[in-house]
Amino acid sequence: MSDSFCPLVSIITPAYNASSFIEATIDSVIKQDYSNWEMIIINDFSSDTTGKIIDEYSKKDKRIVVINNPSNQGVARSRNNGIKAAKGKYIAFLDSDDLWKENKLTKHIGFMEENNIAITYSYYETFSSDASKPTKLIKCPKKATYKSILKSNFMGCLTVVVNKSVTGDFLMPDLDHGEDMLTWYELMKRGFVAVCVSEPLASYRISNKSLSSNKKKTAKKQWNIYRKFLGFSYIKSLFYFCLYAIKGIIKHH
Repeated sequence: MSDSFCPLVSIITPAYNASSFIEATIDSVIKQDYSNWEMIIINDFSSDTTGKIIDEYSKKDKRIVVINNPSNQGVARSRNNGIKAAKGKYIAFLDSDDLWKENKLTKHIGFMEENNIAITYSYYETFSSDASKPTKLIKCPKKATYKSILKSNFMGCLTVVVNKSVTGDFLMPDLDHGEDMLTWYELMKRGFVAVCVSEPLASYRISNKSLSSNKKKTAKKQWNIYRKFLGFSYIKSLFYFCLYAIKGIIKHH
């Protein structure tokens, strides 16, 4: 992709009590070999030093924009606050404890611009404490449709890039589980197909909060997405729920 045409990318990063990891996350963006980005960090009423850390970064790099929520609003609303403030042609997502490879944006934006693709995602690695020592490589299918995404949310949020100038405006549903899956679902229901950049371009941190400590509660929330949020019949919900569970077991083993 020519250096003379690098559209603005808005990176959405919700942060709640993220002082232990947020610096590494921001640094992974600053180190990108693609420079035309804005990183919108939404401080979700943190009680630790998250606010101080991101304010310092914002003072040093004007591409880093801070939004302070007046109360704790959760991940979905925080992301939406960032999306509403975004100025970029492209919207990308990166949570406050995850990391990007240095060529993440160059790979995605070049691929999307050259092939006129509206939504992309990529492979990613998982790690516990040291990103240079990944614990697992998560591979994904080459394409995703609104039907396939219901069977397995294989599009890691930290890898997704959306060309909002093509898809139109969007927001995430206000849920504490599956809000990303439903966002991709709604976008692809508009007729778009998401395409995978088939190499690991991000690193997902495995922590106590990211490992479900209550699998029954998580399963119930997923079931409610099919039944209550999407309004599927019992049989249709059971079909997708079983596929989701099976693919989830395969993914994490």
